[in-house]
Order: sequence, then structure tokens, then C-alpha cells
Amino acid sequence: MSQTSADHIRNFCIIAHIDHGKSTLADRLLQMTGTIADRDMQAQALDDMDLERERGITIKSKAIQMDYVLDGKKYLLNLIDTPGHVDFSYEVSRSIAACEGALLIVDATQGIQAQTISNLYLALEHDLEIIPILNKMDLQSANPEEVKDQIVDLLGCKREEIMAASGKTGLGVDKVLEEIVHRIPAPKGDPQAPLQALIFDSVFNSFRGIIAYFRVLNGSLKKGDRVKFFNTGVAYNADEIGVLKMDLKPQPQLSAGDVGYIISGIKTASEVKVGDTITQVDRPCAEAIKGFEDVKPMVWAGIFPVDTDEYEELRDAMEKLKLNDASLTWTPEASAALGFGFRCGFLGLLHMEIIQERLEREFNMTVITTVPNVGYQVTTTKGEVIDVHNPSELPDVSQIESIEEPYIKAQIITKSEYIGAIMTLCIEKRGIMMGQNYLTTDRVELTFELPLGEVVFDFFDKLKSISRGYASFDYHPVGSKESDLIKLDILLNSEKVDALSALIHRDHAHELGKKMCSKLKELLPRQQFDIPIQAAIGAKIVARETVKALRKDVTAKCYGGDISRKRKLLEKQKEGKKRMRQVGSVEIPQQAFLAVLKLD
Repeated sequence: MSQTSADHIRNFCIIAHIDHGKSTLADRLLQMTGTIADRDMQAQALDDMDLERERGITIKSKAIQMDYVLDGKKYLLNLIDTPGHVDFSYEVSRSIAACEGALLIVDATQGIQAQTISNLYLALEHDLEIIPILNKMDLQSANPEEVKDQIVDLLGCKREEIMAASGKTGLGVDKVLEEIVHRIPAPKGDPQAPLQALIFDSVFNSFRGIIAYFRVLNGSLKKGDRVKFFNTGVAYNADEIGVLKMDLKPQPQLSAGDVGYIISGIKTASEVKVGDTITQVDRPCAEAIKGFEDVKPMVWAGIFPVDTDEYEELRDAMEKLKLNDASLTWTPEASAALGFGFRCGFLGLLHMEIIQERLEREFNMTVITTVPNVGYQVTTTKGEVIDVHNPSELPDVSQIESIEEPYIKAQIITKSEYIGAIMTLCIEKRGIMMGQNYLTTDRVELTFELPLGEVVFDFFDKLKSISRGYASFDYHPVGSKESDLIKLDILLNSEKVDALSALIHRDHAHELGKKMCSKLKELLPRQQFDIPIQAAIGAKIVARETVKALRKDVTAKCYGGDISRKRKLLEKQKEGKKRMRQVGSVEIPQQAFLAVLKLD
């Protein structure tokens, strides 16, 4: 392969709301450019995790290179397919950093939704060239004229710039390829400058160590060069470099504008940081590449091994997962009820569920996940500010001056008939209405300020069910506000269970306590003694249920006779039960931890 100069390269990504047909369109592009032979073709060719195929969602961004010939000239197209779900928007922001253009896909039957808008803003911040595409034009329910109006309003482009396509039938895909070449600019970069390459993803391979994917901004990289990572400063040999086809394809050299991979025999996960810059040892670049921020987790939960001996294995598994999913953050923690584990930060509940499932599938680890919560800032009476990610770290009530909780600004786009129900839901969750804006006659954008802690539990599920799936939800953090929060403890047999504690607003504490007690009553197996389940705020008990003891009928052998004989036997049994309760301990089944999440 001759070295193509940078003006033959086009780097672009595909962005859209969840389920608008990104991966299907990517399949057609791969097929039309002959990157995948028809016999190897399968739906969502780039989604290579079982989980992605089963759920029909993209979790990881995927990069792939296609060869395309137009008017007798050869072009190299580097495509990155990105996820559409709000929990994986970090993947999208990294992909955008490695591109010059983006295909913005809008479903012709559903129109613009919340995630379309927020992904578009991400792309515009990086000055990408946007090509709007109406997808699913083959469907009868497609409504192209109305959706075109929405796109023109949002982007300010001309109507004739909007492409019509169908990822399923392949209609209009050849035009899309031509437009990519005409409209997306070639990468700018100086192949003679010192090497500067941005790592946008990495994966762990048990035979070859860590494979890092990067985009060369300036300079060029040859096989066998000594390279170093800017942040960690560690130097390596570039044992193998190459481009990403359906599998890895080694190349002797990559220069400015190329997207490729590097294998250098790195074994420790902490040495590769996504967003880091690769440069040469003997001719380093002056500064690292900017515009790449660290991820801010939204939801915190504890992950503990079911068997405490597996702690080290879980740690290894987490490190390898962190490589492949840079948005996962974790620190070790210990819990009285569950032993040693990790306090992990996730971008949302779906992200948490996916991580838990990947641990089980890819690493064979069964784990217990505690109730998810968010990070709070506590100001003590001495004036210190502490970050609290776990209710059990909360200082004593007498030492707390104030507690601040994180707030988010939520954008909900829905049909106008569901406004009432959605407002009621948001106000129940202590939301403040910031504004409403009619996009068309029957589509409304509602803006709310909500405490993140209320959204974590079941907000998204409820929103989907009251709007029959027609509401799309997107959010971003807007800082912290002071709130009247208290810690709710659950006591089993008069002992606190730290994994079930929750920080909650004073108004909701009583009813949550009642719900948790009655739920635990159903789930705890009966013992030989009574188990009191109590919900407490500080020293005050706000709710109580009792799991009754299993008891043997000790009076069965007394027939007739004096009552005192029966009473003597019952008293004896009572003493035994009392003694049992003092020494007995209560095991909490895994379902109990999960059921607390789905209280309603």
C-alpha cells in the first residue's frame, strides 16, 4: 500500500439518539466499500460484545477503516460508530475528539430527540462538519417533511443539504459516501512535525498485552520507534503498528491524519490512559493534546465479591474493564456487612447494570452490588468540607452544619399529551420547572432542575412508562445545592446494616423507611427467633416490621390437665428463643439488596 497523503483521508463518526439506526447504517457503508465480504456480513457487524447484540444497543465506540474510490481517486475513510444512550456519552465525546466530521442521523419516523441534540452540541464544540441524514426512509410511518423542518431549525442548514437514506435497504447510502468525501475536510497536520497522537480507546488482549487505538494529529510513527506516553512518561518500543480493518492490519508507518493501533507489550493497565498523548522519545512534542476532560461519575455503588477470597480476582477484573471502559472509576472500600470490595463510580444505572453483567460474563465473577447513590458535600461545624460517596461515611448529626447534593438540568422531549404526567413525576422528585418550549405543534421540550439522587433510582423507568416510551431524557450536572437530607438506617435484630443505609430528603424518609421494612419482611427467610426489622433516623425508629419465628408446638404432649403445665413449657421455650436471639445473626440474601432498588 502506497503512503496516501493526508488529503485522501476522511475521519468521521456517526452520532444519533439511541435506536435511530447508527449501527445498521454503518453496516451498509462497510458493505458498499467492500470492507466486509457479503458472506461474512451480519447485522451490527461492529458490535462485537454478546451483550451489545442481545440488547441491540452499542456500548463501545468502534473504529474501522474503509477504502473508497471516487472519480478514479482512492480515499481512506476512518469511521467510528458511537453509542446513543445517555450513559455512554463519554464514549461519544472521545470519538468526536478523533474526527473532523460527523454524520448526524435522525430517525424519519421519530424526529429529533434529546440525545440527538446533546451529541450534536458535543460535535459542534469541536468544530466538526455535520452531515444530517434522515434514516429509515423505507418505513411507511416515515414523516420526512416534518422532520426536515426540525433539522433545519436545529442546525440552520439548507433543506437540500439533508440526505435521505435507509440503513436497512441501502437506499441513498452511495450518495452518503460521496458527500463524506466532498463535505468532510481532510485532516490538517504536519507529517514532518514531532509525533503527536491521541489515544481514544484501548483493549486488553491476554496474549499481546494492551492494544491502544490512536489518531495521529502531527508527525509520523514507524514500526520499532521508541515512543512514550505524555502523562505517565513511560517509554516503549512500537512492536507493531497498523490500521483497523475488521481485524488488525500491520503497517510499516502511520502519519498525520491516520487512525490506527499500537502494540508495545504493555501489561499493566494503569500505564495507558485514554486521552493521553503518544510521542517519540528522541523528538518529543512540546505539549499534550488538549480538549479531553476526565469523566465525572454520576452514580456511586459498592461492588463486592460474593466470596471474600475472590477480592484480588475482582480487582484484576476491574482493572481490565477500566481499560476497555474509561468511564469506570473505583476505589477500594470495606463494609461491615459485606467485607472488602470497591466503591465504583458509574455514568448512570444502565452503565452500572452493563458493568455488573460484563464482570459476570467476561471474567466469571459473581458480585453483590449495593444501593446506588450519589456523591454529597458535607460541611461540618468546624468548617471542613468532606466528600461523601457512601452514607456510612457520614459524620455524626451533631457535627453536620449543612449537606449539599448535586443537581442536574434535565431536558425531556415528549409529545404534548404527556406533559401533565411528566410534570407530576418531576415535581414528586423535588424538581423545579425551568421552562417549556414547543418544538413543533405536538412536541415539547421541558427543562427541569432535579436533584441527581432522585433520578438515580427509578426515574428513567417511570418516565418511559408514563410517556409510553415517547419521552427522551438527557441531563448534565449544574453544581450542588443545600438540602435537608438525613441518613436512614435499617436495623436487623437491632444491628445496623451499613449496605442498606441511604441518604434521603427528610420529607421522604418516613415512607421510604416503611416501604423498605415491608419489602425486607417478604424477603428475609424465617429463623428460629423473631427478627425485628426497623428503619431509624438517628435514634428515632420510624417504621418496624417483624419476621415471626418458626416455632415447634411444645404443648402438643399436654392433653387436658392444669394450665400451669402448659405455661411452664411455653415459658421455657420463650427463654430459649430469647437466648437464641442474642447470639443469632441474620444472613441477608442478595435479592434483598436488589429489591430495595425497585421498591414501587
